[in-house]
Amino acid sequence: MDEATLRTAHAGLLSSEDIGNQVRVAGWVATRRDHGGVLFVDLRDASGIVQVVINPEEQPDLDDVTHALRDEFCISVLGSVRARPEGTINPDLATGEIEIGASEITVLSPADPLPFQIDDRADVDEMRRLEFRYLDLRRPRMAANLLARSRALQAMRSTLADDGFLEVETPTLVKSTPEGARDFLVPSRLRRGSFYALPQSPQLFKQLLMVGGVERYYQIARCYRDEDFRSDRQVEFTQLDLEGAFWGQDQVLAALEPVIAAVVKALRGLDLETPFPRMSHADALARYGTDKPDIRFGMELVELSEVFSATEFKAFSGAVEAGGLIAGINGGGLGLSRAGLDGLVERAQALGAKGLVWMVVEDDGSLRSPVAKFLSDAELGGIKERLGAAVGDTLLIVADSPPTTRAVLGGLRIDLGQPEGHDELQFLWVTDFPVFEVTGEGRLVAAHHPFTAPVDVAEMENHPEDAISRAYDLVLNGTELGSGSERIHDPETQARVFRVLGISDTEAKERFGWFMRGLRYGTPPHAGFAVGIDRIIAILQNEPNIREVIPFPKTQTGLDPLTGTPGPVDDAQLAELGIDLRPEVKAALEEEAGGFETE
Repeated sequence: MDEATLRTAHAGLLSSEDIGNQVRVAGWVATRRDHGGVLFVDLRDASGIVQVVINPEEQPDLDDVTHALRDEFCISVLGSVRARPEGTINPDLATGEIEIGASEITVLSPADPLPFQIDDRADVDEMRRLEFRYLDLRRPRMAANLLARSRALQAMRSTLADDGFLEVETPTLVKSTPEGARDFLVPSRLRRGSFYALPQSPQLFKQLLMVGGVERYYQIARCYRDEDFRSDRQVEFTQLDLEGAFWGQDQVLAALEPVIAAVVKALRGLDLETPFPRMSHADALARYGTDKPDIRFGMELVELSEVFSATEFKAFSGAVEAGGLIAGINGGGLGLSRAGLDGLVERAQALGAKGLVWMVVEDDGSLRSPVAKFLSDAELGGIKERLGAAVGDTLLIVADSPPTTRAVLGGLRIDLGQPEGHDELQFLWVTDFPVFEVTGEGRLVAAHHPFTAPVDVAEMENHPEDAISRAYDLVLNGTELGSGSERIHDPETQARVFRVLGISDTEAKERFGWFMRGLRYGTPPHAGFAVGIDRIIAILQNEPNIREVIPFPKTQTGLDPLTGTPGPVDDAQLAELGIDLRPEVKAALEEEAGGFETE
């Protein structure tokens, strides 16, 4: 059968204007209700739902078919569109004023008993949903998320095309050049013992496109990183990747803001105000305790070290003497019991603090706190003044190393103040990131990636811990959507960055020589950005986890319950690749054999 035979109209697009027309619709049985012999079927296709009425007295030849119908049978229905009887109109349904009186029903495909109900109201274990993802995608919520994803990608492409960007694909089998996470390696059959890597990003290739004269590039890029999972991470993910020649930071931000605005318009129907506000990395840490602040609410961090410069309270004086930071936030009128306040102390400790000082402003203006007796009147007054305290407010103070103090107060700020259940969107550019970060072992690593341009090369070499880069992030409601930077466009500067990172000239040539050579052929200044598509769609769809907006995601352990991936391959395939598994690995695989079965 062709579509004209199977369907002449889409279920969700029928309306009162179609009354009297004979139509053929096709889709799935969403619900089946038997009212005294008259069968009511909600038929669902990608456009929506329409009610089909089957009356055995009017169509006795349909009796056998109607008795066989079950949820999620795929059927085709021929019938006449008619107005629903008075009192039966469904205002919650787009087609709620009409129904189809069936004259013919064809079962195109029956369905086995369902592993779960195809209904957003059903509470289904996520592993079960992912195992039967093809059924999960029929649920209204998931269907809406897929539609939103498609609309977002369309908005991105059309906006960038109108702005003169060229869509260019880059390879998915590349040389292993670790960019912060582990590579996924792909063994080569034709060159045994050699490996490709799946790209963590198109970073080096898009920079070479700038060398190649592609002045405005973009790509909806698939990327792969072998790293631990979080709710906003997957081993494979999709990003909007763009780059421009003869660009600096301002040009990147100006090019990306209309793209983001178009996506928000397509998914939320809102007109964003541009340009987005900007904030330096240092300012974000000082005010919000994080480099991805949620600026929908206040409760900013306030430095209190000066208030306690001569304090006799050892917990504070010790922090000041050690070069630490004392800071606090005004949590407002929390009205917590002593148990609730002690709970905040436990939360601060879980966030990394040694402790937390809480204070509550009493009706007489005094501060109730276990440590109040150890502080002078001047110090108590200074706390109230700096934190803008009013009667009933709860004040929270941390004294620790600057990173710990900021991180803990930033976490408490989110716990106490982050708004929930509303659609407000607050985009923010965070700029002027450090060039490097220092690991717990004291080793320097690139804060973004090693191809980011430093503001001052000499400063970077002389004081690497303090050096500032030309990097920037886009943040939405406290979530980092993506990052970008002005790139290094001359090989000598690139080599100097590698040396600071402890990468010798010999190692740099081995790992990046093919890229460094390209920089020697008239490379224009260039800059770019990458936006996490899964993340922005999840936020705009009010989804707490990016797995809900990815058609076929993995679990947090990297498993695909649908296909049983990852799984072993047979010995013949390994032999072709020149690979032999270690005995203990073989033993573990044999022990796990049969752990995943498909019906």
